[in-house]
Amino acid sequence: MKLKLVKSLWGMEGTLAEKVRRIGEAGYVAIEAQVPADDQLPEFLSLLKQYKLEFVAMVITDGATPVDHLTSFRAKIEKARSLEPLQITVHGGKDWWPFEVQKEFFAEALEIERRIGLPVNHETHRGRPMFTPAATARLLAEFPELHINADFSHFANVCESLLEDQKEAMALCISRSRHLHGRIGHEEGPQVNDPRAPEWAAQVAAHFGWWDEIVRTRLKAGAEYFTFNPEFGPPTYMPTLPHTRQPVSDLWEICLWTAQQFERRYNELVA
Repeated sequence: MKLKLVKSLWGMEGTLAEKVRRIGEAGYVAIEAQVPADDQLPEFLSLLKQYKLEFVAMVITDGATPVDHLTSFRAKIEKARSLEPLQITVHGGKDWWPFEVQKEFFAEALEIERRIGLPVNHETHRGRPMFTPAATARLLAEFPELHINADFSHFANVCESLLEDQKEAMALCISRSRHLHGRIGHEEGPQVNDPRAPEWAAQVAAHFGWWDEIVRTRLKAGAEYFTFNPEFGPPTYMPTLPHTRQPVSDLWEICLWTAQQFERRYNELVA
């Protein structure tokens, strides 16, 4: 199983060309982002080709009603599909929808996924239906074909714990994870200020433990490749100093450190 390190454009500074060049030169093999606007699309595709980078498309649904979200999902999935991405990550739906409405959304989403024939992974995220282990496990039990992009930093934040009391739900979530957003959260927030700092050792160990189990599961499943995006975010995900709003850590450095740590552990597991 081949590891594909993915880098998000989120929070990066500079021109599009500067961002893509930096990602390519750092050793990442793919970029994860929403489909660029039409006027930026030719340059984006040209840069991907120049630096031999694959594309993981991000689809974020929106609207006032569940029907609006489905309409948004259909349109954005089709646009992403036209670019022949490696796979698609979806932020879909809302956490406050009744379960019956959530089921209608994901049933329709799965029908569309079958038709387009691309791997689609629904992200575990605050504000979305998959915002806790229990809520995610309920949907996964309802839909055996449903797969997720695991961003367990949100689980730790929402549940205000490292989830030791939710092992059954976490096991199901881990078994359906095909992509990883490698942000490390904590009991009071979705992102530690610097994962290299010793005060976050317990949180770092918990996240890497979950990630190791996902890798083992995908190895057993005979997956061809596995994708990992060290998706730490800029302010206000990144804590800042008061008054100046200066970030307390270097975003690029902590993303790269997390990717390198994951790659090392991954290689040990695969070996």
